[in-house]
Amino acid sequence: MQKNIKISIFIYSMSGGGAERVMSYLLPYLQAKNYNVVLVLMNTKIVYPSIENIQIHYLEKSEVVESGLFKFLKLPYLAFKYARFLKKEGITHSFSLLTRPCYINIMARWFTNHPYKLMVSERNYPSMQYGYDDLQSKINSFLVKKLYPKADLIISNAKASAEDLIANFNVSRNKTGVIYNPIDLEKIDDIDSKASIFDSNYTNLVSVGRLQLVKNHKLMIEAIAGVENVRLYIFGEGELREDLQTQIDALGITKKVFLMGFESNPFQYLKAADIFIFSSNHEGFPNVIMEAMACGLPIITTNCKSGPDEIMELKETKIDNIMITDYGILSPVGNAELLQKGIVYCLENPKYLEDCRINVKKRIKDFEREPILELYTNHILA
Repeated sequence: MQKNIKISIFIYSMSGGGAERVMSYLLPYLQAKNYNVVLVLMNTKIVYPSIENIQIHYLEKSEVVESGLFKFLKLPYLAFKYARFLKKEGITHSFSLLTRPCYINIMARWFTNHPYKLMVSERNYPSMQYGYDDLQSKINSFLVKKLYPKADLIISNAKASAEDLIANFNVSRNKTGVIYNPIDLEKIDDIDSKASIFDSNYTNLVSVGRLQLVKNHKLMIEAIAGVENVRLYIFGEGELREDLQTQIDALGITKKVFLMGFESNPFQYLKAADIFIFSSNHEGFPNVIMEAMACGLPIITTNCKSGPDEIMELKETKIDNIMITDYGILSPVGNAELLQKGIVYCLENPKYLEDCRINVKKRIKDFEREPILELYTNHILA
């Protein structure tokens, strides 16, 4: 083991999700580099076999569904428990991801003089994530503003997110770092395509994402309704499924738009599709865009905060108010008419689509797993 270094990686659970996936890569990577590392969880759900040899400490074993008030009131108690853990285990570097673990990691310093490098990861665009006019958003916005400046380092997964923390949450620029999410290209390359659900007489668009308000599937359904010779396949489940199906029925496009439900291996369909479409209101850093690019798909997406314009290297080339990149089209958030224009532009310019298919395969190499995991290691141990 690396002498006198012990790293705690603190996250709510290891269920499916972008942050969890990144840690499923980082934990064995650190262990293989001979670092003493322990995973701290608050919930028992684990779906990544890659961490089976990692030491795990449960700060608690909470229920997935708990009231927001109860979660808030527990924070000082859990911070006290985490402080005791840090001291007992001799942790030298504590890195937390996702909202509550980050709060607890910072608040733990209230309860111990044990020295440790305190790092948190912000994976959303906070002004929008916590910008709603409800109590939960106001509490989270207050906690980010009061707690995050006390961390030693804040790693964001997009430049826009880091700039938001600096501009609106009292975070010092010299405490920020940006590391994009890594992608396992080797794993994706090994997956075979499956075209059986698609009709080659149409241009087949695919979207992947949970059916929830922030993803704004209603926008893409509205946009696609007025476009000829296309079909849209939406993979994902969520609380808005019934509302979306009602919209599809009302527009009379049941033979054009299909809600496919959750798919554990969407890559097989992405590889066989023609275009990937995404319509979120806001994001942290949308992994699904990178995954679609890894499958060779041109991208049509809203230019939401944050991530898409960075992934697609936007240079503000506009035609009819849509943004043209080497990898696909960006359109303004919430504008169905311009999202539709982006779709039509792609259909009317097949040479552009062919160029995009070549370019996305080159661009995605910038997000290869190993170099990004090395960046994480360097930031954590710096």
